[in-house]
Amino acid sequence: MTVEPIRDKTKIKYMYQLLNGKNIKYGLLFKFGLNTGLRISDILPLKVKDILNKNGEFRDYLVLKEKKTGKEKKIKLNDVLRKTIRIYIENKNLFNEDYIFPSHKGGHIGRIQAYRVLKEAANIIGIENFGTHSLRKTWGYWTYKASRYNIGLIMDTFNHSSQKITLRYIGVNQDQKDELYSLVQF
Repeated sequence: MTVEPIRDKTKIKYMYQLLNGKNIKYGLLFKFGLNTGLRISDILPLKVKDILNKNGEFRDYLVLKEKKTGKEKKIKLNDVLRKTIRIYIENKNLFNEDYIFPSHKGGHIGRIQAYRVLKEAANIIGIENFGTHSLRKTWGYWTYKASRYNIGLIMDTFNHSSQKITLRYIGVNQDQKDELYSLVQF
């Protein structure tokens, strides 16, 4: 099974509401993945100080070293995500050294726990072929459409070596093939 992006904005909205209702930590995790295109392994270990400076103001960029590639990544957090983070940090009363996604057992929640919670919500909403990478792929898919098909920029953001890899990764080729089958009908 190939993990797919979420192509339905209504399902994205419902899934966020479901996760946020369960625990605002999971609502933020979902929104964070959708708005940054980061891998779950790069999101989970984030601390408040990675996003806010000592004065409690947002840093210009979230700068991190990608776990998988070892490459440095700079991300400008958008206004929607900033607002959600601000409310969350105040609500949870988090400090500079605190993990944004803390575990009850100490440290931050793990990939398996994150997968379990997200997958359960996806099943309830009726989203098929969902995995933690779906958040990253969803960001790529919708950014590709919103950027008027600027695949080069998305390819660069994902550190892919070819446009073909990126298109396959965000599920666009499958969309285009599906459209072909509806063009001619007998």
